[in-house]
Amino acid sequence: MKKITSSLEQFTVAYQLLRWTVLVTPVAMIVGSLVALFLWLLDFATHVRWQHEWLLFGLPVAGVLIYWLYRIGGRDAEKGNNLIMEEIHQPGGGVPARMAPLVLITTIITHLFGGSAGREGTAVQIGGSMAGLIGKKLGLSAPDIRILLMTGIAAGFGAVFGTPLTGAVFALEVLAIGVMRYDALVPCLIAAVFADIVCSAWGIHHTHYTIGYIGNAITESIPFLHMDLLLLAKVIVAGVAFGMSSFLFSKLMHNIKHLAKTYIKIPWLIPVIGGIVIIGLSYVAGTRDYLGLGVSSKSPDGISILAAFDPQGNINDWSWLWKLVFTAITLGMGFKGGEVTPLFFIGAALGHTLALLLGAPVDLFAGLGFIAVFAGATNTPIACTLMGVELFGTSHVLYFAVACFTAYYFSGHSGIYGAQRLEVQKLH
Repeated sequence: MKKITSSLEQFTVAYQLLRWTVLVTPVAMIVGSLVALFLWLLDFATHVRWQHEWLLFGLPVAGVLIYWLYRIGGRDAEKGNNLIMEEIHQPGGGVPARMAPLVLITTIITHLFGGSAGREGTAVQIGGSMAGLIGKKLGLSAPDIRILLMTGIAAGFGAVFGTPLTGAVFALEVLAIGVMRYDALVPCLIAAVFADIVCSAWGIHHTHYTIGYIGNAITESIPFLHMDLLLLAKVIVAGVAFGMSSFLFSKLMHNIKHLAKTYIKIPWLIPVIGGIVIIGLSYVAGTRDYLGLGVSSKSPDGISILAAFDPQGNINDWSWLWKLVFTAITLGMGFKGGEVTPLFFIGAALGHTLALLLGAPVDLFAGLGFIAVFAGATNTPIACTLMGVELFGTSHVLYFAVACFTAYYFSGHSGIYGAQRLEVQKLH
């Protein structure tokens, strides 16, 4: 009897795998294609802004346009990632399909006119809204739509960064601090992998990062010692700093948003004032490289994420703080886009600075900051450790884990997502 029951279980598992593959495939294809379109438009908008620096002066007007676009057609869609997470926690009115075109258009507007923002939030919202639409069209039950929404998050994240394994785990880990639910693990993995394949098939190429550091030859010659203990101590110190910068970013962005709504009584003036502040800050900083994504080394003054991996790169001691302030103001004052790519910039630049201060490998610490500040701000240390592996290889995975988990603990219980639930305290 037990053998028969076991066989039936295997058939049930096979059926569910086939069923979810069929359900997830259209989500992955649509999301992967839309993310490819978004990344192409984003690259185009960035280069247009570099060629026409006067566009920055249109940022306040762009903010008003974004405000009215959401006022006219947005409604609940303005909640962005938090709405998707709320619907997964407690199904309600659903995730509107209009979220995808709205966030895509308004994010491109933000970048075209010089706002400091990312792309992850847009990709995740595209994924969630398309998954919600397909779920409704197919008449799925609330539990199935919940899982499908998670696959939308995985597909969007995996496709936008070219990290499908990270995308799958991120969708499971980001919903609640201290708890991961595995009922959506396989559907999320299928969605992230397929979406990444589709996005790449459209000719989209992701930025490649390289860590050239290969380790301490003396330490590696000791059979029982698999890592440089002095370097490990430096990684822990850096992890503390990465976590505290995550905390600073989250608190500053949320406080700016709260103060703006409290003291600026006319809502459309919030992005206008935010745009004016960004323009002023670009002159105070003496560069416009803290605008936009900050990924490419082809930026006007060469201050970028890629530059942070180079010991001779054009990164100063306070580049990380400049990017943090620019992004917190941009997103806190009503402009659209993600937080994650700016967090990569903040982390890589801070890692560069700390490496020079501590006498550590610059490229390794830039890579650690890249993933660890993200881990602290989103409370997703496992996903971010995996991101380190997908982006930089397996050679330094122990350092990735130490940096991400240290940052996770030292970022406190704050985070960039207000709808993220606290299920388990970080320390008891």
